[in-house]
Amino acid sequence: MKTISYGTITTPQLGVLGVGFSEHGLVRVNFLDEPDQFPHKLGPAVEAKAAPEDKRVADLLRQIQGYLAGERTMFEVGIDWSGMTEFQRETLQATFAIPYGETRTYGEIAAQIGRSRAARAVGRAEATNPCALIIPCHRVVGADGKLHGYSGAQGLKTKAWLLAFEGGR
Repeated sequence: MKTISYGTITTPQLGVLGVGFSEHGLVRVNFLDEPDQFPHKLGPAVEAKAAPEDKRVADLLRQIQGYLAGERTMFEVGIDWSGMTEFQRETLQATFAIPYGETRTYGEIAAQIGRSRAARAVGRAEATNPCALIIPCHRVVGADGKLHGYSGAQGLKTKAWLLAFEGGR
């Protein structure tokens, strides 16, 4: 059984965020109601025991603080892609590459990964993003320019806030 090192941060903008790392990189970013929820929010797909914070966790929490302070536009962190399907990994890697302040549509992501007719499947992969905020699924919008789905914090309200914060809308 692998170990997930984790830690939490409470922010005025997004509430409580929990982050978790495997030995291969970041595996989870969860929006939480309470800081002590994180070990229970790993989910059944992650068979692991939770361990207290390590250096990588502390570094990412500082990066999140810098991002929310407007001092950082990207995160320097390795992602553990191993728990994802090939399609989800391709989709989220394309999403991870969307620059700060820009958006893409689900259809544009589908075309980028060579599956131009898979916009809905891209939406589903975005909905199951295990590392929200860091893999910026909030930067993916509908073909009509509207916001469609966001599972973090207060849903679409949070997605709209993040896009406005980044100047992308």
